[in-house]
Amino acid sequence: MPSMLSETRMRELLRPFAVALDAQQAAQAQTYLELLLRWNQKINLTSIRDPEQVITRHFGEALFLHTRERLTGNLLDIGSGAGFPGLALKIVLPGIPATLLEPIAKKRAFLKEVIRSCGFDAVEVRPERLEEAARQGAKFSVATARAIGPAEQLAGQCIAILSEGGKLYLWTTQGQSENLGEASGLINWTQRLAIPLSREREILIGVRQPTAAH
Repeated sequence: MPSMLSETRMRELLRPFAVALDAQQAAQAQTYLELLLRWNQKINLTSIRDPEQVITRHFGEALFLHTRERLTGNLLDIGSGAGFPGLALKIVLPGIPATLLEPIAKKRAFLKEVIRSCGFDAVEVRPERLEEAARQGAKFSVATARAIGPAEQLAGQCIAILSEGGKLYLWTTQGQSENLGEASGLINWTQRLAIPLSREREILIGVRQPTAAH
């Protein structure tokens, strides 16, 4: 079994992100970490193998959003992979219904095991890609995505699944987000959150505009 971090060390690693977990949340994070390290030996969930880097690069960067934004409504996580950011946010937002889109079966199996082991409620894991989910007509008030291709293309696809006034959060880099202005149409980019411990990574925030306004 991969070596685990103590709760004290995990809290130290999360401090730069202003993330403070209660005892139950810390236990869920440790369970999640243990499963990720174990499953990552058999399937490719992340290229990061060091437990401390997993905490900072995955958990810290995902949970940082919660310290800066108030998330409400239902959440769609696009291309969930190992569950970052969408599933990790359930640690601090247990009451928000979340839908995780992940087309790869082995990764869906991992996500379901994390949900079961951590006792997360109101989480659905689905195999569709974003364009397929959009055709089904469901609307979400929050959409999250991290490192899954060109940001402008993703933003354009999210117009169909976001409610008016809904927010899109993209974990990206400064270079990837430079040319988003016109490409995403009804998404109005309102803010960039610089991610702690990084020179380039940021969370780009967009708001779905009313169709009638265009």
